[in-house]
Amino acid sequence: MLMEIAPIEKLFKSYASICDAARKNLGRDLTIVEKILFTHMDPNTDYSKLERGVSNIFLSPDRVAMQDATAQMAILQFMSARMPKVAVPTTVHCDHLIQAYSGAMADLKIAEETNKEVYDFLRSASMKYGMGFWKPGSGIIHQVVYENYACPGTLMVGTDSHTPNAGGMGTIAIGVGGADAVDVMTNQPFMTKMPKLIGIKLTGKLNGWTASKDVILKVATMLTVKGGTGKILEYFGEGARSLSATSKGTITNMGAEIGATTSTFGYDDMMDPYLRATDRGPIADLCKQYAEHLRSDPSVEADPEKYYDEYHEIDLSSLEPHIVGPHTPDLGRPVSAMSAEVDEKGYPEKISAALIGSCTNSSYEDMTRAVSLVRQAKAAGLTPQTGLMVTPGSETIYQTIKRDG
Repeated sequence: MLMEIAPIEKLFKSYASICDAARKNLGRDLTIVEKILFTHMDPNTDYSKLERGVSNIFLSPDRVAMQDATAQMAILQFMSARMPKVAVPTTVHCDHLIQAYSGAMADLKIAEETNKEVYDFLRSASMKYGMGFWKPGSGIIHQVVYENYACPGTLMVGTDSHTPNAGGMGTIAIGVGGADAVDVMTNQPFMTKMPKLIGIKLTGKLNGWTASKDVILKVATMLTVKGGTGKILEYFGEGARSLSATSKGTITNMGAEIGATTSTFGYDDMMDPYLRATDRGPIADLCKQYAEHLRSDPSVEADPEKYYDEYHEIDLSSLEPHIVGPHTPDLGRPVSAMSAEVDEKGYPEKISAALIGSCTNSSYEDMTRAVSLVRQAKAAGLTPQTGLMVTPGSETIYQTIKRDG
């Protein structure tokens, strides 16, 4: 199920008039989060009466994505509405019911046999009601959405807590329950609280083995697992603009670990090559044409504390690789401090397993970093002391790394 260009162009064209009206109503400029939310509300909304963290808002998302474990009940509920087709573009992704036992192909075969009845239902319902169907083996829902549907300036909901992964492409993507998804599928408004905004300015540039994962681990350590509740995190600054599109996705994905409603970046030039590499050239052209509307107004970055309820800065140039845990994602420290903590607190000294993958770190960029590690270890004469698992996030990524050797 491909993205249609016409609805995106119509949405982008609406930004200028709606955002101008909001600026006049509020007497100030807008952040990208506000721009996206306002363009997906009733245009007659009195924005000055919206109180962050208090007011209920009613939104009209552009898209719904559901994974196989949560889609079943949502589709049954949708069927009770007796509508011939879904009202907004909707996709079903078969990934969560696949369990890892021995290897990709063997595990996929077991999943197809074990869950045949579920997959048959999801496939036939998708065909009947006009939903896109991504069969088992297509990839992790969030990676597939990123490669095909995530788009700057759009709003989507998904029936999984890591739906905010799409925020790395300038989308506001919110994880919801099945009932909320059905509301959107039947053209009913999605209700939520007007979120508070946390602005995180990234300065400098990542260097060495520091990665975007370390950015969100640092944020989690700063804000704790409850620090994002009822809030949207907005990343900006020269450091944000230096990050690749997939690096941004890693950061927004794990906003879920701090309880955030979602996280996002404004549109920048790093998103353009990713859109084109994933066969969305016409979308990339539209984003370039409407770029000024797909990012915060310039005054926001110049005086961020005026626009955000909470504001933080992180210098990427001085950021070290981080390690978190045990037991909670907000117990973090730079890798240089880990040895002392192991001695002081009696943490295990030996790593029991290593994984490069999951919906947070399974992009092509992540795979190339894994290759670099292996090559360097081999050149140094090192041998593995623990198991290493590498899981590409989609069939597209698997075929790409296979092509590249």
